[in-house]
Amino acid sequence: MADPAVDVVIAVHTPTRPIARAVASVLDGNGQGVRLSVVCHNIDADQIAAEVPPGHREQVRFLEHRDSVRSAAGPFNAGMRAADGEFVSIMGSDDTMEPGAVASWLALARRTGAETVVARLVRGARRTIVPTPPTRPRLRGLSDPLADRLSYRSAPLGLVSTAARARLGAELAEGLAVGDDVPYVTRLWFESKVAVDRGGPAYVIGEDAADRVTYAPRPIAVELAFVHHLFDQPWFAAYPLRARQAVAVKVARIHLFGAVFHRQDAAIWTAEERAALAAVTRRLAEAAPGYERVLSLADRRVLDAAADPAALAEELIAGARARRRHGRPSTVLTRDPRGLLAREGPARFMAASLLVR
Repeated sequence: MADPAVDVVIAVHTPTRPIARAVASVLDGNGQGVRLSVVCHNIDADQIAAEVPPGHREQVRFLEHRDSVRSAAGPFNAGMRAADGEFVSIMGSDDTMEPGAVASWLALARRTGAETVVARLVRGARRTIVPTPPTRPRLRGLSDPLADRLSYRSAPLGLVSTAARARLGAELAEGLAVGDDVPYVTRLWFESKVAVDRGGPAYVIGEDAADRVTYAPRPIAVELAFVHHLFDQPWFAAYPLRARQAVAVKVARIHLFGAVFHRQDAAIWTAEERAALAAVTRRLAEAAPGYERVLSLADRRVLDAAADPAALAEELIAGARARRRHGRPSTVLTRDPRGLLAREGPARFMAASLLVR
């Protein structure tokens, strides 16, 4: 094929993944102007190709990538480096695209001049809407990374201009077990022209992979290592304070508090785990002073306990549960009055999330 409009890259590490389904969703419903590459991670390409029906197999470019990290960052980067179309799109092997998704993304890019197009996401057979990012309700044209809260989308699903990637030197962070996409998308959100596809055909996140890497429990130091990696980047340190604060708020709400909530057994919280958690809270405060002003009273209680390794583990766990009881005064009010009606404050953030749903 001559240089395609879009290079779609699928990474796969085992023949037990539904790779034939993923391939079919691209070629049958999104194949026009698309070249599909399947990157076989630490496995022979012949083993993966054998899982794809012959009619589709001959339309796929199979690549091999070998490394020592149980992460999709390496094979995705390899596939994106091999792409020379105008845009590149990455896709998990247990995910699918609804028919017409790529065409919808391309049309939006052409209409707005976007270098990055954020796909509409749904999850599983029920097509449950993934409400990120919680954009402005009447968003038209290009997005604003702050006004449209782009940081809440961690996955680079949709389209990315190959020229923009080259200009930024942007790649997924290899060597991280989790969160390798967060530094990558942060650069895209703040340093490229972005459009959000709010109503087009969706990218569908599959739910039938029992070994999906992102969901596996890990030590805090491993699970949140990407936070230190992100804040160590000179380009991040050069961002304006408001940009750094927006990213820090998202990291606290989604990643820090999420890590606590998913560790409900107090025995898990050893001295080592508590020290690792406190280290992340310190990095947030150092990287984005004042970010915590927009957090709710319930959030601040969790943050205080996370920052203090001597606080009872039961207090930490109870706080992580309480902050999810949405609509209560403690989840809406802020300790600092300046955060109450801020864009990232609880009231406006919750309202935007509901509207996206």
